[in-house]
Amino acid sequence: MKRYLYDQVYKDLKRKMVFITGPRQIGKTFLAKQVMKEFNNPQYLNYDNFNDSKIIQRMSWRINSGLLIFDEIHKMKNWKMFLKGIYDGRPENQAILVTGSTRLDTFRQTGESLAGRYFHLRLNPMSVKELENFYSPYEAVEKLNLLGGFPEPMLSNSEEDALRWRNQYYVDLIREDILEFGKLNEIRNMKMLLELLRSSVGSPLSYSSLAEDIQISPNTVKRYIQILENLHIIFLLTPYHKQLARAIRREPKLYFFDTGLIKADKGVKLENTVAVCLRKYSEYQRDAKGKDISMHYLKTKEGKEVDFAIIIEDELKQIIEVKLSDIKLSKSLLFFSKQFPGAEAIQLIHNLRHEQYLNRINLVPAGEWLLRLGI
Repeated sequence: MKRYLYDQVYKDLKRKMVFITGPRQIGKTFLAKQVMKEFNNPQYLNYDNFNDSKIIQRMSWRINSGLLIFDEIHKMKNWKMFLKGIYDGRPENQAILVTGSTRLDTFRQTGESLAGRYFHLRLNPMSVKELENFYSPYEAVEKLNLLGGFPEPMLSNSEEDALRWRNQYYVDLIREDILEFGKLNEIRNMKMLLELLRSSVGSPLSYSSLAEDIQISPNTVKRYIQILENLHIIFLLTPYHKQLARAIRREPKLYFFDTGLIKADKGVKLENTVAVCLRKYSEYQRDAKGKDISMHYLKTKEGKEVDFAIIIEDELKQIIEVKLSDIKLSKSLLFFSKQFPGAEAIQLIHNLRHEQYLNRINLVPAGEWLLRLGI
């Protein structure tokens, strides 16, 4: 399967160094090795491999390599200075591709500057568009809700295999990555928090309530959630408001990158799947197209709420409500469509046979609309 970033990575490598980041086992190495085939004498070097790390430290790779791939290079001391020197002194037409775990995202923000030398592309879970050669849009949504969008469990097409993969995935994640951020004695509390969050998808977070359940401080809960964000286990959506400070004061909503992990009914799983697909679309538009696009949700003090809001160039362009089967127009969506007449109002319904247009609101089968995102 050719991942959606393939063409963009190949195009960008002709101009600058390329960084690919994303969750563990999202397919970064697979994508890098696919792109290798486009180059003469490519060389893949993983810093976690003892022999490869020696080659990296000695800089003894092939001098005529058309593409150098450095995987997990952020684990090397002074890796940014190292990459800067390699990039500035490389032979003409030698491309450099850097891949790594989510820690690369964090380290990338500090220390020696690589400004102007790289493009950053974020690889996200599989979506309806990437599955169109295997399933109908409706079937693809069903599979994503059940198996999640990570390649191995999705392509196994087996709920049992997906469960086995997920159990091992999170054991490794906690044992290796979380320990890099936290302390050993905090692991138990973080595991408890993660378990609570599995049942909190799509709802505004109450840090004080979570803190009370685990018997830790709200500030500690916030720190743990930041760690889970950095590891691309979860992501947060803030409410949209033209005054940013007001949006920050309100509670964010939480979603998981892996829909298969959450504990919820089919409606909540559908909302999480849509959230992942919209995030993937938004990040691609920023990374590959340079668009100023962000994703939020809408909520009034009176409790009227719509699941998602897409903002482009500081303008609200789309407001989106997600339903499993309910074809009745959402009252909150109707309210916000009147408040923001310039925005497209969309009610995504998974079990809908035909698209409809009522009271300025598009009622669309969820799978078909997600396919149209093109990512």
